[in-house]
Amino acid sequence: MKKILIILALFLPLTTTQAITIDEIVAKASKMWQDEKSTKLPDFSVVDLNGNTHTNKTVEGKFLVVNFWATWCPPCLKEIPAFVEFYEKHADKVQILGLDYEGADKSTIVEFTDTYMVNYPIILFDDINSKEFKKFGEVLGMPTTYIYSPKGKLIDFRMGEMNIADLEKAIL
Repeated sequence: MKKILIILALFLPLTTTQAITIDEIVAKASKMWQDEKSTKLPDFSVVDLNGNTHTNKTVEGKFLVVNFWATWCPPCLKEIPAFVEFYEKHADKVQILGLDYEGADKSTIVEFTDTYMVNYPIILFDDINSKEFKKFGEVLGMPTTYIYSPKGKLIDFRMGEMNIADLEKAIL
């Protein structure tokens, strides 16, 4: 116990000097949104848990919701049922891609998605997909969601939990 306290005492100053305030995160996210507001959907190719490939070409003509999330993120867990319900109602005009941004193993994520009855493609942060994640934009916190129009224009960017009303406002 004493060793743990000593190690914490040595490293705590390092972590606090690297801290970023909520205001700084919001300011950076706002600037990102302004910078990326005219951004077009990037060329991308990702492979989901079931081995299906999703590209910018396969989502043409639909709204695309790209949601960065993690199993350890409480707001992410809270918003997943909203994404499931929204996708169930609007899959004909919306494609949701859930990008698991934690590097967890496939079996953990499969179990998690089964528990939450996730009905949209989940993409693992792995050797195959990790380079593609960066193409969508910077992720400063979880969850982060990018929404693109059917023509591929970025129309919404959110950092934080989304609910059905937020999704409907952005898309419908």
